[in-house]
This record gives sequence, C-alpha cells and structure tokens, in this order.
Amino acid sequence: MTPRPDAFTRDRQTVAFGPKFSRLADILARGADALELRADAAGLAPERLLVFEVRGSIAAFANAVQNVSGLELVDEEELEGDEEDKQPFAYLLVPDMVALRNLLGLWQRWQTGRLIRGETPWANVFELLKDLRPWGPLDRVHASDATFLDSLIDGLDDDELVRLEVELVYRAQDRIAEEQEANVRAAITARAGRIVSRARIADIGYHALLADIPAWAVREIVERRAEGVAGLEPIQHIRPQSASTSIELGDVAEDAAAAHPQPELGEPILALLDGVPVAGHRLLSRHIDLDDPFDLEPSALVANRFHGTAMASLIVHGDRNGTGQPLPRRIHVMPVMGNHDEFPRDRLVVDLIYLAIVRLREQRPGVVIVNLSLGNRNRPFHGQLSPWARLLDRLSNRFGLLFIVSAGNAIADFGVPAYANGLAYESADGAHRATSMINALHGLIGERRMFSPAETINGITVGASNSDAVKPADRALARALIDPFPDHDTANPSSSLGPGFARSVKPDILMPGSKEHMQVVRNHTHIDVRPGRASRGAGLKVAAPPIAGRENQDGYTNGTSAAAALASRTCHEIHDALEAEYGTDFLAMSPLQRAVLLKALLVHPARWPRDAAKLIKDTVGPWGRGQAPRQKDNIRRFIGYGMVDGEDAVACAADRATFFAVGSLHRDRSVTIAVPVPLAIGGKSQPHSLSATLAWFTPVSPGRKSYRSCRLKILKPASITDLGVSPHGWQPDENQINRGTIFSRYWEGSNSPVVTADMTVPLTIQRDPDQGAAIDDAVTFGLAVTLAMPGEVTLYDEVFARVRPTVRAGA
Repeated sequence: MTPRPDAFTRDRQTVAFGPKFSRLADILARGADALELRADAAGLAPERLLVFEVRGSIAAFANAVQNVSGLELVDEEELEGDEEDKQPFAYLLVPDMVALRNLLGLWQRWQTGRLIRGETPWANVFELLKDLRPWGPLDRVHASDATFLDSLIDGLDDDELVRLEVELVYRAQDRIAEEQEANVRAAITARAGRIVSRARIADIGYHALLADIPAWAVREIVERRAEGVAGLEPIQHIRPQSASTSIELGDVAEDAAAAHPQPELGEPILALLDGVPVAGHRLLSRHIDLDDPFDLEPSALVANRFHGTAMASLIVHGDRNGTGQPLPRRIHVMPVMGNHDEFPRDRLVVDLIYLAIVRLREQRPGVVIVNLSLGNRNRPFHGQLSPWARLLDRLSNRFGLLFIVSAGNAIADFGVPAYANGLAYESADGAHRATSMINALHGLIGERRMFSPAETINGITVGASNSDAVKPADRALARALIDPFPDHDTANPSSSLGPGFARSVKPDILMPGSKEHMQVVRNHTHIDVRPGRASRGAGLKVAAPPIAGRENQDGYTNGTSAAAALASRTCHEIHDALEAEYGTDFLAMSPLQRAVLLKALLVHPARWPRDAAKLIKDTVGPWGRGQAPRQKDNIRRFIGYGMVDGEDAVACAADRATFFAVGSLHRDRSVTIAVPVPLAIGGKSQPHSLSATLAWFTPVSPGRKSYRSCRLKILKPASITDLGVSPHGWQPDENQINRGTIFSRYWEGSNSPVVTADMTVPLTIQRDPDQGAAIDDAVTFGLAVTLAMPGEVTLYDEVFARVRPTVRAGA
C-alpha cells in the first residue's frame, strides 16, 4: 500500500489557513451584501469555486464532502485522483451561504477538536491541506502551459505577438456571456493585442477566443499575476494555441504495385478528418470522397501531404506489407489540417472540428465511424477533460458516431538509467532491455500522458503495439537501431499512457504501430534515447506524396496515428461482415445502434499479451499481498484492454461462436440476454472460454454534477460455475472497467462443463442509478459475447442451428 503522507500539525494549519477562514467569517458577518463582493480577490461569492490542494491522494476529500449538507463536488468521478498526479486538486462549488457556513463550522470544530460523528473524514482533509483559495490565476494557467509559454517568449521582443487560446467561463445567458467576452476583449486590446477568432458552442458549454497577445503581457500570464490577463474573472483557462501531432514517412520510393480492375465502390460509412491527402494517388483516387469546406487543399503543397495520405492509405488498404484487400466502400475525407499538416492558424480547433462533424452528419448521413488520428500536442491529459474531448462525447451520442482517436506519441528524448552507454544497451539480452525500458517509462509516467482528445469517454482510444508485417529479410534494415522489446508483444515506447478521465481504462486497445526501435542520442551518466523513424525494416507501408516529380510513391510510417487508422479499418471490416451476413436488416439499424455495436465488437477481442502483462507486473509491481488491483492498474496504463488482431476480429471459426445484440435501457432498469450453450462442449476437460463486452455512449451535458451520467454493467452470471470457467487473471480489475463506457469480462477454464439440452447462460445488463441529475432518456447499448472451445469444430454449427439468427431494426 502507498504510505499515507505525513500530516501537517494543527498549529501549522491554523497559522496557514486561519486568516483565510477568518475572511470567510467576515463575509458571513456582512450578510447578503457580501454576495456582490466579486472585486475582492479574497472574497467568496456564491457559484465561485474553492480550490483545495492536498498532500497525497484526494480520495479522502471526496469521502468527506459526501457527509456535508449543501456542498457539491465538481466532476466528482475524477476525485479519486491518480497516484502519479503530483498536484492533486479538488474544486468545490459553494452554491449558497448555508454551504459556506457549514464549511466554516467544520474548520472551527476541527480546530477545537470537536468534529462529530460523520465529520471525522474532514480531519484528513484539513491535516493534509496545502492550499485553499478561490479559483484564480494559478488555476487559469496550468503549470505545464506556463512552462511552455515561458520557453515560447524567451528571446522575443516585448511587443512581439504570441497566439493563445483564451477559454471563458461559459454562461448560458447570452447577455452575460457577451458582457464577459467584451471585458476580456477590452483587456487584450488595451495591451495592444488583438482577437483573431472566437467560438461559442452551447452543446458543450464552450466559449473561447483566439488572441494575439504581446510577449510582455504573456510574461504576466506565465507569472500568473492577478493584475494581468490571467487575473480576469471571466477567464477559465489560458493555453498555447493547439498544435497538431505529426508523422514522418521513411524510405519513400516509387510504388511498384500493379493496377487491377476493381468493382464499383459503395457509399461511405467511414469518415477521415485529417490532413489533405494526395487524392490523385493511384492507390487512393477511386477510394476517396473528398469534401473541403475549409478550403485547405489549395494551400497544402502536394509534397507536404504526409499525414492525410498515409492515414487514408492505411484505412483503405491496411499495412501494404500485409495481404489486406481494399475496402468495398469509399471513405469520406474532410481536411482539418492544411500545409505541413498543421491546423489552420486563424481558427480554434474545437470550433473547426465541431463545424466539420455537423457538416458531416448533414452531407453523409450513412457515416457511423469517424477516424481522428489527430491530437493537440500542446494539451496532454492531466485529469481535466479538454473541450475537444467533451465535443466528441457530446456529438457521438447526438449523431450516432463512433470516434476512433489516436492516443498520441511521446517522442521526446528520455533517459534509460540501466545503461551507461549505447554499446551496453545494444549488447544486453532481450529480457534486460525490456525490463529497463518498462522501468524507464514507468518513472516518467506522469510526463507521457495522452494528447487531447484521447481522453474522450464515448470514443475508442488507440495506442500503438510493437508489431507490423515487415518480412524477416527486411527486418535487418533496422539494424542501426536497437529493439527495446525483441521478445515481447507490448506497447511501443512512444505510445502515450493512461489512465483516462476518472481513471477509466485508456488507451482502450492497441493496434499495430510498427516494431519501434530506439536510437541512442547521447551518453552521460546514462544513455538518452528517442524512437527511430519508420523504415522498410520497421514500419507500416503506405501511399506517400510525390518526391522530385515522381508520383505514386510508397513510404513507411508508425505510431498511434497509424494504429488508430488500422483500428478504423478493422471497424469498417466488422461492419462489412455484418452487412454481408444480414444485409438490409443490419443497415436498417439506426446509426446510434450500429455505432455502439461496432464499439463493442472492436474492443471485444482485445486481450492482454501474457508476456507483456507479466513483464510489467514483475518490473514495477507493486509486490505483496493484496496488490493485484494496483498491479493491474499499472498494466492497463500501458496496454488498456489489450491488443486487437484485425484479422481475428472479423474471422469466422468453427470452434467459437460470437453473438451480438443491441438494445436500450431506461434508468434503474436491467435486461437479461440468454446465451445458448452448445452440447458439444459438455463433458470435455479442455480449455474453453466465455467473454462479453458491453459498450454504450453516455449522455453528457455542460454543467452536470457528474460528467459520465449513465453507467451500465454486466452482472456476474449466477450459473457461470456450471461452465467450468472463472475470471481470467490477466485482464483489468472489475473496479477499473466500471469507470468508462466499455465493460468487458473474460472467463476461462479447463474443467468439464455441465451442459444440458437447451442450456443458456443468462447475462444481465444493468443500468446503475444515474450520477447527479437523473437522465430520462434511454441509453442505447451494444453487446458482444463469444463462446469458444479450441478444437471443438461443431460448436459454431450447433449454436447457429439453435438461434437461427435474425436482425431487425430496433432489436
């Protein structure tokens, strides 16, 4: 167990925070007039946030608040905190004077040792309190953003302009919102700055300005001065302008593929929001349905169209070192990045994506999958949801769209303390290299978080596994670099780490991102390394932009962008398989039903590679009795629910049967689905398994007490022991999977199942009580269930004959 941090003494806390609580007492003494004291920096008015910064975990704070009448948690699911978060904060909304009096009373009773039964958790809060303040400049500018902005203005003249995103506190009333925006505009222009763009999106409670601000005023922001822009009350956050993630293509050469006649392609069910592709490339020209509403194509030099071209190629053809066939439908491509694969400089990226998705739904109503192999490299996830992630969560449920998002690549140099020089690293055996890499990454886990919008609750986040289809003869071409995991199937070192919002499982799955090798960049007391670029020896083969006038080029790429593209392709292939089997019955399902079903079916085959899971467990632990949940927590940070084999996800096999269902649940309701058990597996003492994956989109709304309003789960089947199976040991802990919008369990065993005629396993899906305000709407879910007994070749046929599968709209 993690030791509890040392408590501060009561005398120290009284000196540090006594004056602050005294100010609260002064406010109470002034009566109702105190509610207007917004100009007083130390004043507290209703609907102002109090910020608690504590030493250690803030779980005790969450427990304490539940016992206090009138106090309300903001984003309460988040409050369990993350042990790797070095700055645990909790934000308390004090809605009225009664709540304020309660808080003051608790402090006074704690000071005099008179806390009553039910209030004692507050002793932990007050003892571990490092700071208490109203929301202010320290909270409007995150420490990592301040560091980045400080480096950005280093060497600039005072009057040089820096482009920033200024997010305002969202106010539902237009008049108040306009007044607040006008005040911020005036403050920026008074400092010789200017407003470039603005956006206000009621769907997600987003109101922001894109502004050019002089370097001297940015310095005030970095220092979080109350008299600067960071001190303006209408502002919620100030951040650097969003910057796109990027890729490089290695070993670009002429495409040697022969042209073959191809059948007519169907209408798109998948959209790619990305950079401008080389739409005329021989591998892409027939497959791309291009819509360019932001007029980005004319400014994007053809030779610079790396990202969009590579992602389109991976979705349409897969890794071209493999044997995949082109998709039978065109893909809808909407550029959101221009020249050099950068976001437009004069637009807020959240506004750009919002307009793109709204247009997509209007223009292509048949689309159910959206690939976003994109991220904001200036916005790593540190507990608070980004507006971009909130946007995806809102629109996925509203429009019935499954967003597949890349986790992001951490490509900065980092140290591997186990080796003094590159020769020692290269000479080490595979097991030692793997252990040293996991240790190095675990030590930096707080610095290698996913990039916005990868924390999306409703979308699927994809990390990169160290796999590709490079032929053994070509693997030698990567010999100048060092393979960190020669003997393990695991996540690439550059693949960003979880967990997600409220410590949910993120990344959700891993897909091939190429077998990443490392380059030693310097020696000091130890080596520093960085990921090597993709190549013929370690990469995914894709279409590439022309070089020196030579068109129809090939190149190699890697990373989580590529992995997300392959996940989108696999999702499309699952859709194709269902369409081929059930035709118009499947297509008659609503987009929302198909989207949540595809979400369940894509994650369903994910498994932890046992060698990788054991490597992480044995390397970073923790060890000892009762540590299994924390061991699994460390494993899922790296590999989520596990790796997905794209071919296996859509393949049919005689010795397994996969069932699917869609449905909807109103609040506090449940439904039971009977899974047929074939007689063929009865009486056989050989390995067999049952797995089930439930997926849904939770409704979200700005200003809710709880962000993830609706929670579903699969109850443990009462008759599971009759099947001779038990929970698989190498999967996330059940408490860890109950935090997102995917619930997946896997049972296995070798004992002989007791099977009777017409036997079923009842799987009950339950909607738990809604978090915060109750949601009257039904929640649509998708369910995937697989029964398997390797080698029992009559299993599928027997189940098929029993269920006589049918699909109908509204099933």
